Amino acid sequence: MLDYHGDAAAEAGIVMRCAAIDLGTNTARLLIGDIDSDRLTTIRIEREIIRLGGGFSHERGLSDSAQQRAMDCLKRFSEIMKEYGVQQIRSSATSAVRDALNGPAFVEKVLEVTGIMQVVIDGDLEGKLTLKGVISGLDVRHDNMVVVDVGGGSTEITISGEDKTTYVASLPLGVVRLTEGFGSVQSMCARISDVLREFKSEISAKGVIIKQDSVMIATAGTATTLAAIMMEMVEYDYRRVNNYLLSKTEIIAIYDRLLPLEPRERLLIPGLEAGREDLIIAGILIILNVMDCLGFSRLKVSDYGLLEGLALSGGES
Repeated sequence: MLDYHGDAAAEAGIVMRCAAIDLGTNTARLLIGDIDSDRLTTIRIEREIIRLGGGFSHERGLSDSAQQRAMDCLKRFSEIMKEYGVQQIRSSATSAVRDALNGPAFVEKVLEVTGIMQVVIDGDLEGKLTLKGVISGLDVRHDNMVVVDVGGGSTEITISGEDKTTYVASLPLGVVRLTEGFGSVQSMCARISDVLREFKSEISAKGVIIKQDSVMIATAGTATTLAAIMMEMVEYDYRRVNNYLLSKTEIIAIYDRLLPLEPRERLLIPGLEAGREDLIIAGILIILNVMDCLGFSRLKVSDYGLLEGLALSGGES
């Protein structure tokens, strides 16, 4: 069995070969790297669109076909980790698994078949770990940040100051959830508006203030795809994507270009990865509406996030 814990070596100053797995609602990602104190040296990154939330139902949870896609992917990840002599694994499951009635059974099956222990984390911890990962990849440290992580099943908004989390909200807005559940742009926009209205009221009631010098940083697939499209990137390069700046005007232009196209036609646009062609519209709508809601006219894209935060987390919970 591959061990999730085992932090004693890291605490003793020994370099630890670790792996982090982010099993998201749409994408599964694997990072293999070496941890020396709080420093992460990335050795290999793997990612696969598995659409774990595809066909999700409240009555049953994860569909059989989605579970099989995830299991096949995790088997592949397990073999890669053995190849690299990984000593420690930190593996998280997020929105789709935590919301599913059959989520616990799926976690047990993953452990039995692959030896990987999935830890189902809540939205609060997801936001904190994402912030930790984002900070590790910034070109410039910002005193105040709003980190927006648009996932397949949920969107986490983390408000921070001086590298510390001040507030985390996990919103029931995700690209798979919206695309499969709301269909039209009009109904998706109405849903996003309703959720963000509640979010704005909540932070107001709790006295949460977003300072004027705050920088909005967007992480995960929608944001990185927008950057890749802007650069007409045929082969994805995270080094060019990370810390890329996008204006609201540029994002609207991409949206206007994509919206009239059929999903299969969108795949002809450099930078748009197969598996996102039907989901990208929902993702852009979430980002644009969050920008409007919080008063941002531009954002910084981060290729770093939950995956790196997991690797650096030291098994915190």
